[in-house]
Amino acid sequence: MKWLLLLSLVALSECFFKVPLIKKKSLKQALKEHGLLEEFLKTHNLNPASKYFNGAASMVATQPLENYMDMEYFGTIGIGTPPQEFTVIFDTGSSNLWVPSVYCSSPACSNHNRFNPQQSSTYQGTSQTLSVAYGTGSMTGILGYDTVQVGGISDTNQIFGLSETEPGSFLYYAPFDGILGLAYPSIASSGATPVFDNIWNQGLISQDLFSVYLSSNDQSGSVVIFGGIDSSYFTGNLNWVPLSSETYWQITVDSITMNGEIIACGGSCQAIVDTGTSMLAGPTNAIANIQGYIGASQNANGEMAVSCSAINSLPNIVFTINGIQYPLPPSAYILQSQQGCTSGFQGMNLPTSSGELWILGDVFIRQYFTVFDRGNNQVGLAPVA
Repeated sequence: MKWLLLLSLVALSECFFKVPLIKKKSLKQALKEHGLLEEFLKTHNLNPASKYFNGAASMVATQPLENYMDMEYFGTIGIGTPPQEFTVIFDTGSSNLWVPSVYCSSPACSNHNRFNPQQSSTYQGTSQTLSVAYGTGSMTGILGYDTVQVGGISDTNQIFGLSETEPGSFLYYAPFDGILGLAYPSIASSGATPVFDNIWNQGLISQDLFSVYLSSNDQSGSVVIFGGIDSSYFTGNLNWVPLSSETYWQITVDSITMNGEIIACGGSCQAIVDTGTSMLAGPTNAIANIQGYIGASQNANGEMAVSCSAINSLPNIVFTINGIQYPLPPSAYILQSQQGCTSGFQGMNLPTSSGELWILGDVFIRQYFTVFDRGNNQVGLAPVA
């Protein structure tokens, strides 16, 4: 009997669920191909900080979701009975789940999958509204409950947003339908319970954590793993970093160096580990210095272009976190495409009171397998295999 109990515990400890992520063309790439990027950049002032500070959002006229311009990794979920499929960004930088609905007549919705509550036998409506600001514009809609299928998990009675308006005609070209937020409940709009919390509260996974592997080259291979850690994705041991705030996945960075010299974040700084930001973002002045060090200069599309040959000669940029060094080689921080090479660093205007904040987006996460440990309020990092 004891052995049976032990075996069942072992089986449960291995109980995790993988959601494959597909790498697709980003919204920026789609706009470029439709000859719309230049017009877009003329009328939109991109500021990654607007995602984290509504105060920063009001400083520039942005529309929602522009911070997802460069996103390339998307996963599929099902909502309802029978499931209606949606392509979403698994975003550790926000906490709500929302998708377009049949109630939305914005141009952006017309080109995407829209949830139809009447076609789901398990849908329950509410009279609550939802407004998620992703800049000064916002996605507005209503809240409902239904079953969400994610990586083989049936997450029942999940609250989610059904969009009614999505401002921004450019979103018509977005390669995703909606967002699945994986940050803490404390930052969820309308007090909605996030997907991960609901899954954990229902006892559907054995560990109160999820982990992310982003593949560098292939279109496939990237995953979000709910409820477990798969050691085949990384080398060595995971190093654990305590969170400095249980809102976003926020940690303290000790310093950022190049050739042993501090180039930013001299007296430590705060950073958010965010799968929903593609670049490595930081304060405008610090980033301008780094762009100078790596020889990046602005091109016609507003991108920071770098000579592709620099990948062979530039040094690593090293993030020291909780006493451990995490080097980023030039092959990581210089992004290569058929059109040439660009910097993976991006500046952002922050409210001055917030101090120095960095966003460790996909440029960083592609190099380091990341565990988001809710049970212990910590992040685990290890070099990818």
